[in-house]
This record gives sequence, C-alpha cells and structure tokens, in this order.
Amino acid sequence: MTRVILFGRSRTGENMASAPPMDATTPLTGPMPPSYDDTMKGSYPQYPPNPGYPPQGPEMGILNQPAYPVQPPHPVYPPQGPEMGKLNQPPYPGQPMQPPVTNQVVSMQTIVVQPSVIFRDQPVQMNCPACQQLIVTRLEYTSGTLTWLLCGGIAIVGCLYGCCLIPFCIDGAKDVNHWCPNCNRVIGHHRRL
Repeated sequence: MTRVILFGRSRTGENMASAPPMDATTPLTGPMPPSYDDTMKGSYPQYPPNPGYPPQGPEMGILNQPAYPVQPPHPVYPPQGPEMGKLNQPPYPGQPMQPPVTNQVVSMQTIVVQPSVIFRDQPVQMNCPACQQLIVTRLEYTSGTLTWLLCGGIAIVGCLYGCCLIPFCIDGAKDVNHWCPNCNRVIGHHRRL
C-alpha cells in the first residue's frame, strides 16, 4: 500500500510526525524569561541611567544645560630635530619615520591600443602605427590572384583578341594596398582572393 503525505497527514488520516517528540522531563537551562505583561507592569528591577550621560527629557531647559568638562592641555612632547641626537632619545613613537626625499625620474610610456582595422577597398581613417598621426589611407591597386584567374578564365572561354586583358583595367578585380600619406609606408592589404 502506498501512502501519499499531504501536510503532515497520510491519506488514511493518521498523523505523521516530522520531528521526534520533545521530552517534557528535560529541564531547561537558566530561568524562564518574564512574560510581556510582567515586563510592562514593572515588577522587574529597572536599571538606573548611565551616570556618564547628562539627564535627558523635557526638564532639561536651555539654561539648565550642564557645562562640558574642560579638556586638560596636551602634554609637551620631547623636541624633534638636530638637538634630539644630543639627548640620545628615539623619536616619538606616534610619528612614523619618513624616508628622505630623493629626486627620482620616472619615465612613463603611453601605449595606444587600436581596435583591429579591417582593410577593404575603401580608404580607412586610423592612427598610423609608424608616425602616430591620424590619417586617411591612400589606396593603390595591384594585380592579384583574382585578376590573373579572370584573365585565364576569359582566355579559356575563347576571347583571345585582347578581352582577357579587361580584368587588369578594372579596380574591382585587383588587390588593394593601404598607404600612409604622411610617412609613405604600407599599412595594410586587402586581397580579393
């Protein structure tokens, strides 16, 4: 027979315990706390206010305020400086010793990280890695693999009368080199194939 437990009772109606029953004979450690009513009646001792604080409440008027105690003057510390060595005393322990100041030259190098530039068949605005100037690249078209394959394909089809040279005249069939206009260095390439 299978039992289905629903909220602490089995389907047959008998109570199911979720924890072992507590033994009533086990003594509790310490006295029982007072009830709420006993606490509000004041039958327990009331603790006096802390004597270190001034009295609080509406009976404190503006003219009745206690005067704050006068602070004693600060103690005189032993002298610091060259005469300290004469007395052969260590410096006051509350002040940290500071190292002597030296003139140090700190050189810092600034590294500029560019996002990766994708070279296509259009000019690109970027910082030149050689001269560090903001430039727009200059394009130069050169014959590449796609140009020669188109030339060979046209020649095989049968156009031998100079039509196979047309890919060398079309910039869309050539590879592209990107040049810096300031320092005249090649910055990147775009290969058609």
